[in-house]
Amino acid sequence: MSKNEYYKVGTLIKDMGKIGIIYRMIESGTLETASAIVNWRFNYEIYYFDGCITVMGHPTLNRLIKDGSIRIITPDELEYYIKND
Repeated sequence: MSKNEYYKVGTLIKDMGKIGIIYRMIESGTLETASAIVNWRFNYEIYYFDGCITVMGHPTLNRLIKDGSIRIITPDELEYYIKND
């Protein structure tokens, strides 16, 4: 998956009525131990304005956006959310 397919740091989202921001991209990789290899997927650290923080994998965030559970807040909508949320 190319970097162009990921959501950018600073992307605002609306998730179950809460406003959040993608704060950090956590790169995928692997961890080799004596007994197994652990594969890490690409994750986002999302900070919500109510103080909650979550780490969500790219496939999960992508699926929730596609099914409408999470919405990307566009720059055109930003002023509305600042005034009304």
